[in-house]
Amino acid sequence: MATVTKIAVLGGGSFGTAIANMISANGHDVTLWMRDRDNVEHCARLHENVNYMPGYRLDDNLKFSSDLEQTLQGCQVVFFSVPSKAFRDIAHQAKPFLPPGTIAISTAKGIEANTFKLMSEILEEELPQVRVGVISGPNLAKEIAKKAITATVIASDDSELCKTVQCLLGSRYFRVYANRDRFGVELAGALKNIYAIAAGMAAAMHMGQNTISVLITRSLAEMSRFAAKLGANPMTFLGLSGVGDLFVTCTSPLSRNFQVGYALGEGLGLEAAVAKVGQVAEGINTTRIIKEEAEQLGIYMPLVSALYETMFNQRPVSEVLSSLMLAEQSTDVEFFAE
Repeated sequence: MATVTKIAVLGGGSFGTAIANMISANGHDVTLWMRDRDNVEHCARLHENVNYMPGYRLDDNLKFSSDLEQTLQGCQVVFFSVPSKAFRDIAHQAKPFLPPGTIAISTAKGIEANTFKLMSEILEEELPQVRVGVISGPNLAKEIAKKAITATVIASDDSELCKTVQCLLGSRYFRVYANRDRFGVELAGALKNIYAIAAGMAAAMHMGQNTISVLITRSLAEMSRFAAKLGANPMTFLGLSGVGDLFVTCTSPLSRNFQVGYALGEGLGLEAAVAKVGQVAEGINTTRIIKEEAEQLGIYMPLVSALYETMFNQRPVSEVLSSLMLAEQSTDVEFFAE
């Protein structure tokens, strides 16, 4: 494993901030890049990201910048932690500053509209000279900032890349597992956001734990069935990036997608719900993208269909949960059946 002397994290949102802070606390030279110059100056002065991580003191050695070229100069590892809508643009901008062999890691959990490209596939298209990996797992940023014990998955068929990321991020409270199924890990991270919105709706409607349990289990069935059809390893969905991430985003008020669902369940329209949360909830666009893809491929996904109708066609919120009872009955454990 080559020695890493400089790291960059692109994206000053909650998870980008948490990742950069962990790497810095582990003693590495890392710069957190963000577009907002005012926020850069504020973070550098107070070592707090008040826009996304208010109340959390950041490591004294963590650096901040709004100059992309300066940030990337000499970096061996770059984490891309920007929303899916901006992902391709940032990757394209970064290309001139990343020499061959640079490690590029996506932490974004989304799918590009119109192309159905995952973020790692965008990295391969825009940055053919780099080595690509993906991080995904049950990783709520604010809990990471509190140093609550958790774990994540670094996915790549490049074993040396995985070892490097494990070294950069691993600590007494943050464990990093490796997985070769990059496609499955990344797809799981995107799909679970859909069902977190549905879970938020259920919570707002004061449904009980039985309902939440059924919702999570049937969500796992849907997302696993979809992913297996596209060639992912079904067993990936029984790991941290699958059921682990699905569980936390469907049960925690810290999840942005859960928050959007909760606001919808309270009776707000989609635009008002998004405004109330104030941060990007990737599950909204992912729902639209997956519904269209599932219909083209003939994959049965009643929860996705019901959630789409609720969010975009103003159908009653209750229809999402009704889809659990109206869905075609099959055997209990048919997660991976076509």
